[in-house]
Amino acid sequence: MRLIFIATMAVLMVGQAAAEDVLSGASLYADVARYASFGLHRFGSPGDRATADWIAAELKTAGFEVRSQPVVLGRQYVVEQASAEVAGTSVEATPFWWPPVDRASFHLATPLARDGDVAGKILLLDLPFDRGAYLGPAHRAAITEAVAKKPAAILLTIGNPADDRFAYNVTQEDAPWPVPVIVVGAKARGTFERALASGAPVTLDVKGHYERDVASRNVIAEIGAGPTIVVSTPMTGWYTCVCERGPGIANFLALARTVAAEKWPAHFVFIATAGHEIGHGGMELFLKNGAPAPKETLAWIHFGSSNACYAFAEGARTDRPEEERYLVLSKSAVALTDEAFAKVDAKRLVTEKQAVGELRDVHAAGYANFLGMAGRHRTFHTPSDDLAATGPEILEPVARAFVDAARKIVERGNAAFR
Repeated sequence: MRLIFIATMAVLMVGQAAAEDVLSGASLYADVARYASFGLHRFGSPGDRATADWIAAELKTAGFEVRSQPVVLGRQYVVEQASAEVAGTSVEATPFWWPPVDRASFHLATPLARDGDVAGKILLLDLPFDRGAYLGPAHRAAITEAVAKKPAAILLTIGNPADDRFAYNVTQEDAPWPVPVIVVGAKARGTFERALASGAPVTLDVKGHYERDVASRNVIAEIGAGPTIVVSTPMTGWYTCVCERGPGIANFLALARTVAAEKWPAHFVFIATAGHEIGHGGMELFLKNGAPAPKETLAWIHFGSSNACYAFAEGARTDRPEEERYLVLSKSAVALTDEAFAKVDAKRLVTEKQAVGELRDVHAAGYANFLGMAGRHRTFHTPSDDLAATGPEILEPVARAFVDAARKIVERGNAAFR
């Protein structure tokens, strides 16, 4: 056993220097910038397809065997243009998923109302920020109550740190709203409050369409032999989702390049999933068809949302990481992550009953040993999420910690988990 251990350590150390550059902040930030360059990343969009092509090419170049797993979801709504205009001021808007099928495109000009008789008018509704990523029962109930008043449409603001248009993840099973629900940024609230007070009409102009059986793909890449370790990250989301998705994808690629360059003695399965924002469709498909069985999997490592985003104070970016950043762990991974992530400022979320994001699906499928990072940042799920939210200095420690944790799993095997 001692000779096996020495041989394993030797293999892990060979080529480590060659892989070092891929963990530099500059290299990681370049990957985030490349992801940002593809623009909108909603499922089935050109940006989604370009991202999958890029990730597949990078993994193939690193030395992985790469294949595509087609992902077909029953529906997607495509926004071509959406605005709310009053008194010559036009504000960009986003239809709230899922819009009525027969109002995928519409034009409406009518006064706003908040109280009293709102039938046939545009109901102005404000919802508080619940710090969640998924449309929950409280907001569903508030919109359902508003719909019962029979407005022609609902103009919605959702409080959030960026005061921008916020979007919630939904599922394929969610029913369309009975009337159009149109989201505008809270920073434009004053414009519509004045319209409400004056009785000036507001014009909603939406151009969009539904697509059925929408196709995208997961990217699956494998390398090596030995104990199986799965590594996952989502590719899609609302808007450009630069700091929501970009750092996780950069970490994902950096770990893949390190594993390949150093020829780690393990069987790695890297999976980049599509459809995160409208039902986790890609992860659901992979878990049902393609994922190694839980009993055959040593560990699952997941790169979730916002894992290297700066915090903001009084509107200005700081050099600190966002406080809402969590290491999401199985109980068995606590000691390992305490060691590997000692220099990474992140809260621990250790749970047996409920993980977060796509790790929720992984945990529910019976994978015993998992670790990942997920969080939320100031511009999360808004159009304002851009490259300014991250940088080389904040990216590098996270990438190195994940590589350190993965290396320890390969070195120690089952002993890495207690």
